[in-house]
Amino acid sequence: MQAAKIRIGTRGSPLALAQAHEVRARLATAHGLDEADISITIIKTTGDQVLDRPLAEIGGKGLFTKEIEEALLSNDIDVAVHSMKDMQTALPDGLMIGAVLPREDVRDAFISLRHQSLAELPSGAVVGTSSLRRQAQLLFTRPDLTVVGFRGNVQTRLRKLQDGVAEATFLAVAGLKRLGMEDRITAPVPIEQMLPAVAQGAIALEIRSGDTASAAMIAPLNDASAALAVTAERAFLTRLEGSCRTPIAGYAHLSDGLLMFRGQVLSPDGAKGYDVARHGAPEHAHDVGLEAADDVLSKADASILARSHA
Repeated sequence: MQAAKIRIGTRGSPLALAQAHEVRARLATAHGLDEADISITIIKTTGDQVLDRPLAEIGGKGLFTKEIEEALLSNDIDVAVHSMKDMQTALPDGLMIGAVLPREDVRDAFISLRHQSLAELPSGAVVGTSSLRRQAQLLFTRPDLTVVGFRGNVQTRLRKLQDGVAEATFLAVAGLKRLGMEDRITAPVPIEQMLPAVAQGAIALEIRSGDTASAAMIAPLNDASAALAVTAERAFLTRLEGSCRTPIAGYAHLSDGLLMFRGQVLSPDGAKGYDVARHGAPEHAHDVGLEAADDVLSKADASILARSHA
């Protein structure tokens, strides 16, 4: 039987390419293909092109996926590879998540050239981050610190640190590990201290709805436990209508046969926050996320809720 050819679409950042190459290698192994039978197309997204403004100002979530999804809908590619935390919770009509790869370390990495941990940062220290979630969590824990914007890919942000723009920054442990840059991590931040972004560490494979050939090709790559976890997390985010303007965190995992979920909503200045925990049967992952969000909606501070529905 002639080997199937499959076309992968991805952003062009070093991390996005590392993820696309991981998908290609997994597909080749799963189906006994040569990697040459699986093409990778680099697609420049709005989020890659506009680097001088915060994401919230130019449209929020979807800025790193829109053009790739358009290529998928126009049949220029067969599979889109995304960092799942960049994806909108409501996908464009005609598209679906076909698989979620085994999840990497979900924690945030504290990175500094001068200090060994967040606790060691002196009062007034400047911390750079492009994430409203990390900013809010940081200021919730350390309101004495100063936060500045830090857009750009992993390499750009590390260079800004080297140039003294800030004394510390945060990046996803998962991204650094996939880039072979784990040695740049000063210290992973415990989940108890900084709950990760929804779907952090997860790679999603997006396909056209009804494309049975692509669905069959990527099916062996799906990790059931990771898919269940992100289902709960994304349900939580959807119910709260979260965007890049709203600091929302969420993390789910399987433990002793149950799906455990923790969620958090904060004000951008870190002054107010609300935490929620839920658990349930794995097959009810979506409901677990919705119930956690409903808890937030019924009990959290009205000013936070107003912002999350803005």
